[in-house]
Amino acid sequence: MFEEGRKFLKSNWEVLEHFVSDQKKGVPRPDFEKPVPPGAFLIDLPMVKELGTKTIAQAINDRKSHRKYSNEPLSVEELSFLLWATQGVKNVTERATFRTVPSAGARHPFETYVYVRNVENLEEAIYRYLPLEHKLILHRKDRYLREEIIRATLDQEFVGSAAAVFIWTTIPYRTEWRYGPASHKAILLDAGHVCQNLYLACEAIGAGTCAIAAYSQDLMDKFLLVDGTDEFVVYLAPVGKI
Repeated sequence: MFEEGRKFLKSNWEVLEHFVSDQKKGVPRPDFEKPVPPGAFLIDLPMVKELGTKTIAQAINDRKSHRKYSNEPLSVEELSFLLWATQGVKNVTERATFRTVPSAGARHPFETYVYVRNVENLEEAIYRYLPLEHKLILHRKDRYLREEIIRATLDQEFVGSAAAVFIWTTIPYRTEWRYGPASHKAILLDAGHVCQNLYLACEAIGAGTCAIAAYSQDLMDKFLLVDGTDEFVVYLAPVGKI
C-alpha cells in the first residue's frame, strides 16, 4: 500500500548515470522567474533591513506553528523582510541564482505568491513576488478570495484570519532541466528549506506561521490561475502577528 511512496523517499541519483539532461544537450536554461506580463502593475518593496530583536538561537528555540493571529496588520517592511528571507536573491550568474535558501543545483524551482488580507498600504489581492527585482506584481483581485482560500485548504478557517498567506508553486522544469528523473524529491526538500526560513523570520518580527500541506490541489491551482501541470502549488503558510 505504501511501497511507491516509500520508494519516492529514497535516493535515486543512480538514474542519472544513464540520463542525458537537457542542460547537457545544450537546451537553453529555463528562466529564473516567470516573466512580467505587459502592462502589469508593479509595486516596489522597501530595502530589506534587519528586523526584530531575537538572536538566531532564540528564534530556533521559540519556533512553533501558530494557528491564531491578532488583527494587527503586517507592515510592508515586514512583508518585504519575509519575502527576502524565503527567496531573496544574493547573486546572479548566467547559469544560476544564489538565494537566502539552499536549492539543489541552485535551481530554485519556486514562484512565491502572497494572498494579502491585512498588510499596511496594500489592497486585498493576490500578488506574485519578483525575487530578481525585489518587487511585487499584482496577480489577481476578487472580492471572495478569503472564502476561496479557506475552501481550497479544506475548510481550515484559521487560514482566512492571517494577515498574509505565502503560497509556493513549483515550475518543475527548472530542476528537471539539470536533474531529470531525480528532480522531484529534491524539489520537495527545497520547499522545506523555504518554509523553515519563513518560520524563523516570523519569530524575529513577532509573527507566527503554520506550514500547510493539506489542501485541494485543484482548488489551490485555480486560486492562483496556474495550469496545474507545468506550474502547481506545493506548499503554503499563513502569517500573522501573534
